Amino acid sequence: MPSKRRLRWVAVPVGIAAAVALAGCTPTELHGFLPGFVEDGTAATNQTDRVASLWVNSWIVLLIVGLITWGLMGWAAIAYRRRKGQTGLPVQMRYNMPIEIFYTAIPLILVLGMFFFTARDQAEIETQWGDDADVEITAIGKQWAFDFMYAGEDDDLSDAVWTMGVQAQPDAEGNVDKEKLPTLVLPVDQKVHISLQSRDVIHSFWIIDFLYKKDMYIGKDNSWSFIPTRVGEYDGKCAELCGEYHSMMLFNVKVVEQDEYDAYIASLRDEGNTGDIADAYDRLGNNPGTGAPGAGSEEEGE
Repeated sequence: MPSKRRLRWVAVPVGIAAAVALAGCTPTELHGFLPGFVEDGTAATNQTDRVASLWVNSWIVLLIVGLITWGLMGWAAIAYRRRKGQTGLPVQMRYNMPIEIFYTAIPLILVLGMFFFTARDQAEIETQWGDDADVEITAIGKQWAFDFMYAGEDDDLSDAVWTMGVQAQPDAEGNVDKEKLPTLVLPVDQKVHISLQSRDVIHSFWIIDFLYKKDMYIGKDNSWSFIPTRVGEYDGKCAELCGEYHSMMLFNVKVVEQDEYDAYIASLRDEGNTGDIADAYDRLGNNPGTGAPGAGSEEEGE
């Protein structure tokens, strides 16, 4: 009984101290200092908080396991250290069934638990809007920039508008003029579906503050659905080594109000940037697995 009382008196102040410490944390600290959150805790997309929670909670569990493991190792090193005057080997023990069950069952439970939460969140994040999307965009990776095409009414690509980007051009000091980078414009609080394509090699589409990235393949489309929830400007880049100027494959993301988004689309149409450009500059010389000429091939041009 005295030992239990002593433990209770220790646990109470520790719990209070932990609660006070956590209450004083900013949203940035509570989300593990990950990007994508502002001071009031507003996330960049509808899925950003889910990704951050999975990441932070996984680390908490791993740190707890690590502390217990390090504690047991330290205790074993001290409790079973060689005493003064002892010689020879200590008593050799084996086949301690409770301990063996413990260190087999606990890792299994941890792995299954992490798998469950990862699979659950991945299923939510990977749910595609399909025909329910408010905005349909095609992002096309190329060495070493991005093109962005915005579908027209009823997702009609013949009425689409687009911008074509060039790679970053650093000055003598390595500084990049962000105004000259390709820019993806998104309307806030709207369901966005982005089709991800490549013109040449494998790229990876990464909007850093959105805490998610997806590969872009040639001949095999990928997609990403989300809702931008905060107006602002964000950095994007290719996250897959794709050649000599991979580090210069940068782009901007602007999340704006609906009227500003509509004005931007109208400005692209006024500039004459209309029509489907998805296959116009594709390096793929034949349709995969068929040998038949594809878009951009010499045979088709003839």
